[in-house]
Amino acid sequence: MINEIDKVLYTAKTHTTGGRDGAGKSSDGALDVKLSSPGSNRPGTNPEQLFAVGWSACFMGAIGLAAKARSIALPADVAVDAEVDLGITDGIFSLRARLDVHVPGLNRPLVEALVREAHQTCPYSRATRGNLDVTFNII
Repeated sequence: MINEIDKVLYTAKTHTTGGRDGAGKSSDGALDVKLSSPGSNRPGTNPEQLFAVGWSACFMGAIGLAAKARSIALPADVAVDAEVDLGITDGIFSLRARLDVHVPGLNRPLVEALVREAHQTCPYSRATRGNLDVTFNII
C-alpha cells in the first residue's frame, strides 16, 4: 500500500556520486559526507550509519509527539541508539535494525506505550514496516 501525501512539508535534496565509495551532499550544503563501504577501513561513513541516524532522530521526534499528546514532558536526556545490520540471505542483501530507547524518569509501561505509538507515526518506521526485522528495547 502506497501512502499518498496530501501536503509536502519538506523535500530533502541530495546528490551522490561513486556509490558506497563516493560522496554525497545536500543541496543546501548542510550535509557533505565522504562515503565508504562498511568494514573497508576507508575514511567516511556508510549508508547504514546515515540510515540509523536519520531513523533514530525521526523516532525521537515521534516519541515527543506521543508524549505531547498525553501532556507529558520528556526529560532532556531522551536518546535513541540505533543499530542497523546489513546482511545477506540466499544471495539477497537485507537490513535488520534495533532501536534502544532511553527515557529516564518515566516508568517502563509508559515508555513502552510511547514507543508503540511512535512506531506507528514515525515515517521511517512506517516505510520499513513489513520490510525488515525491527526490535525495540527500552533501556
